[in-house]
Amino acid sequence: MEIKLYKSRWKAIKLILLCSIFVVMGIFLLVYNKSPSWVAWMSIGFFGLGYPVGFFHLFDRRPQIIINEIGIFDRMAYRDFINWDVMLSAYPINIHGQKFICLIVDPKFEPKIKAKKFVKQLNKEIGAQELNISLGQIQIDEKRLIDFIMKMIALPQEARKSNLDEKLLKG
Repeated sequence: MEIKLYKSRWKAIKLILLCSIFVVMGIFLLVYNKSPSWVAWMSIGFFGLGYPVGFFHLFDRRPQIIINEIGIFDRMAYRDFINWDVMLSAYPINIHGQKFICLIVDPKFEPKIKAKKFVKQLNKEIGAQELNISLGQIQIDEKRLIDFIMKMIALPQEARKSNLDEKLLKG
């Protein structure tokens, strides 16, 4: 059994709509206003970049996070499952409104994680870990997810499969 968490379609639609407001304002400035045209083009160009991102998130139906008896797979954080046995703890972090779950892992596991030195230093400065699960595009209560992760870490390996219950995450 696996629990699969998908990107929120509503968040993608919200991004597209918000970008549309600023693109329309840029077009309005370009057509009807006497302001410099470079301001309008900057608005159109910058906020127009939100369209491909929004549409990608809207139509990407691959699971973002997969949780099973082996561990957690996050498409953005790491290319393989993060095994329950190497996780020691988890805690939430909020960076400018973006929610993350930081995973504290066994120090023996950390050298296997490939990250640039400045990324490691930045994570350390903001209070994050080397392994962080992004919840920015997922509609889920991070406190419930952390409680679930902590429960799975504490369980013996043979009991994890029977405790995979999506209801624990959704309430």
